[in-house]
Amino acid sequence: MTDPAFKPALLVVDMQEDFCPPNGSLAVAEGRDITPLINTLLALPSSTLPLKIATKDWHPPNHISFARNHGPQKQPFTDTTTITNPLNPTEQYTTRLWPAHCIQDTAGAALIPELDTTHLTHTITKGTDPRLEMYSAFYAPLANPRVSDSGLAALLRGAGTTHVYVVGLAADYCVRRTAEDAAREGFAAVVVEEATRAVEPAGWAACKAEMEAAGVRVVGWEGEEVRRLFRSGE
Repeated sequence: MTDPAFKPALLVVDMQEDFCPPNGSLAVAEGRDITPLINTLLALPSSTLPLKIATKDWHPPNHISFARNHGPQKQPFTDTTTITNPLNPTEQYTTRLWPAHCIQDTAGAALIPELDTTHLTHTITKGTDPRLEMYSAFYAPLANPRVSDSGLAALLRGAGTTHVYVVGLAADYCVRRTAEDAAREGFAAVVVEEATRAVEPAGWAACKAEMEAAGVRVVGWEGEEVRRLFRSGE
């Protein structure tokens, strides 16, 4: 039976070649292994999940998050850089530097072929501004004023979405920031734990606690929140 108070959407975050073994430049361990669960969610009927949205990092070659763009002395994973709001020089944040990844129109930026893209309703690109890091599929972490808004919040609201289910890569970066921004935007934000993987698995427990403190529910595949998806629309 359809529940009019439950209008979920699925966000499949960054299931791209560069984030997956064996050849990704920023491969997340076991990143490909979550695809069957994601495909199971994607196969749910449109009456259950009217919005099935994939996100893609879509970086220009000169993106600020690439260590190589800061000189040979800067190393990925260990070094950082400061990012300034291009519309407000007093607003800044520090971000980690990474290997070059998901460069526009390269094989590494493609969604992995195992992902069943036939059910996707939308694909959103992010990280397209070379000046800004953008883990979240909603916008960059700059608020005064907001910059690099992808339009995702408006898309979800336009469909009457109440719950946002977030899966994909990586749990401790883009999945986390996307889910936290979904909660910030007023949606019930749910991360399906078995359908994501972390860059740093050892820190996942602490990361999960911080997400939950920010209003995100991190749930199991066999839990009530996921079962609700399969029941809705029956």
